[in-house]
Parts: sequence; C-alpha cells; structure tokens
Amino acid sequence: MSVPYETAAYPEEHLDRLLGRALNSFELPDEVLTRLDSALAYDGSLHSAHHSGGLYRETHRHTWLLSDGSVLTLWELVHNTAAGRLVRHEVYADLDELSAATGRLPLPSDEPALAPMDALRLPPVRLPPLTGFGPPYAPADSADHLRRLLRRAENPDRPGPDAAAALRAAYAHEITQAFGPPCRTGTGVCLSLYEHAFLLPGGRRTSLWEVEHTATPDGRHMCEVYPTEAAARAAMERRVEP
Repeated sequence: MSVPYETAAYPEEHLDRLLGRALNSFELPDEVLTRLDSALAYDGSLHSAHHSGGLYRETHRHTWLLSDGSVLTLWELVHNTAAGRLVRHEVYADLDELSAATGRLPLPSDEPALAPMDALRLPPVRLPPLTGFGPPYAPADSADHLRRLLRRAENPDRPGPDAAAALRAAYAHEITQAFGPPCRTGTGVCLSLYEHAFLLPGGRRTSLWEVEHTATPDGRHMCEVYPTEAAARAAMERRVEP
C-alpha cells in the first residue's frame, strides 16, 4: 500500500480534531462517518497551497485505513479569505465539492496552485495566529478535551495539576497542526506537532502543545504534551537525534 500510515493508537482523535474545527462537518454524509467508525490507522499531509497578497488557502488530505482493508479520504480546505481574515476550516468527502468550494474563494484557481505538493519538502510554516473568539474555535466541552489530552500524555514533564486546574474554566478550544520539523525524517520516525488553544473567561487565550511521534523502542505511537511551543519543539529535536 502506497499510503504511509501513522501507527497512531487513536486514529479517531484525528477525526475528532478535523470535525471539531470544520465549520461544515455536519454536511458530511452519514455513510462516511459510519465507515470511519472502523478506522485502524491514519495519515495526513498537505496536498496543495496558494498564498497571494496576505490571503491563502491550503488543502490537506486526511486518509484512514479501515478494518475491511479499504481507504477513505477526507479533504480539508483551510483559508483566511472570510471577513476579518479569520482562519476557516472546511471538510469535504468529494473532490468535486472541494473544487467547487475552492473556486468560490477570492484567489486564483489556476491548476499549478492545486497540483499535489510534497509536504516533506516544505519549509517550516505556521498558520497565522487566531484573532477572534468566534469560529474556528469549537464551543465544545473543553474541560473534557483537556482531560483526554493530558490523560494520553506520557512525558514525565507534562503540565501538572496546577496548569490543568487553570484551564478547566476554558469555554472553547481549537486544535491546529503546526508545521515545523518534517513529519517524517530519515530515521523513519514520524513526528507531528499540534497546538491546543483554549479560550478562558475574560477573553484570555492559552495553549498546550502536543507532540505525537513514533520514536519509541518498538515504533509504537506516543503522545507528549508541553506548556510551551519552545519546549515541544525541543522535544521533537531530541526525538530525531542520532
């Protein structure tokens, strides 16, 4: 099989993140979501990107390996062309629908911009910081999300009880993949970095940083959580050291 799947212990977590941040996730066919209930493994990559005059769009490919051996792909469209240049996430199960949605954006729809790209050769990129308190934040049970995040963290220096207590008052959250070191390195280790941004009373915003990797003796998937981006990136660098 040509798709390089992550050996993630929780492929449903990737789906939860995608559906949680996509504004149109309710439009996905029930059949698609039912099939994804049997997901065994996950792989995600940047498929295409276009930047012009401060506006941008990116297309991400999310692929799951299902228990019957089949593959299911969802396409995520990320752009900042809405009012206020807020980052918006949309998800599509059909390439024609993705193409139609892309065509509605005030950016050129030339073919080179939609051509597949090798995400592993892209320079480090970060999405623009979020500036609003509405979408794309998810008005979900953020306290429960925090508990699940810290429960799966295995690093001894993960945020402690005091940090967790301060975040339990969060009333919304958003998960964003932060592009930094390559996802796959020459060592065969898979690395991913996610920012978990929480909105607190008074409009305060704080983040935890999740590192997912396979730099374990048996190659299994491992999750670590850090209080700062610098600490998370330092951990990622350690994981790929010879």
